Amino acid sequence: MRCVLAFQVLLCCLSLAQPFCPSQCTCVFHGTRTVLCNDPDTAEIPVNVPLDTVKLRVEKTAVRRVKTEAFYYLTELRYLWLTYNSISSVDPASFYNLKVLHELRLDGNQISTFPWEALREMPNLRTLDLHNNRLTSVPAEAAAYLVNITYLDISSNKLNTLPSDLLDIWSPFSGMISTRGSSQKIILGLQDNMWYCDCRISKLIEMSKMAEGPVVLMDPLVTCSGPENLAGVLFKRAGTGSVR
Repeated sequence: MRCVLAFQVLLCCLSLAQPFCPSQCTCVFHGTRTVLCNDPDTAEIPVNVPLDTVKLRVEKTAVRRVKTEAFYYLTELRYLWLTYNSISSVDPASFYNLKVLHELRLDGNQISTFPWEALREMPNLRTLDLHNNRLTSVPAEAAAYLVNITYLDISSNKLNTLPSDLLDIWSPFSGMISTRGSSQKIILGLQDNMWYCDCRISKLIEMSKMAEGPVVLMDPLVTCSGPENLAGVLFKRAGTGSVR
């Protein structure tokens, strides 16, 4: 009887030391737990990911949707990479309960609309990577949810403008002059979009010309696609009088 009990205790200890890993994933523990799920036949975000996972990567799968509360139980998660899948839909409540998440990468998907309000659920988020998607707009109200973001990549999308209200409200731009020289920098990826250089994005153009400022462009060679007289012209070379 004692032997049976001892064996059960041993099994329990082993299960705690080596939590269950989803069959389509690889789970590695080196001080913190990393889980990689890259089975190309995976069509849903894997469930039963170990509760102590700090970094979760779902990459190059057939996942098309991030559902409501998809990561609710992963309260230790700090890095979430959902990269180069087939994601076109992200539910506004997808990231509920990710209070310590620091980095969210969704690059290389098919997202045309991002639920910016979902950022409220991630108060510690600093990095948001949305490059190489199909975003056509960023609403003005997104500014209210970007206050803690220090790295935002919206390059390689289908953007041609940003609402002037967004730049008036978003703190790096609203305080652009007063914060010049500040040690806090915002890294911003804008390249490879079809920017129409008119007065709506004049603050972006002004910012690109600043040697020292609160915003640093990931690629300084951002160009205008329109109007015709500015097509192919670098932001930093677009004259103030030509942006109307």
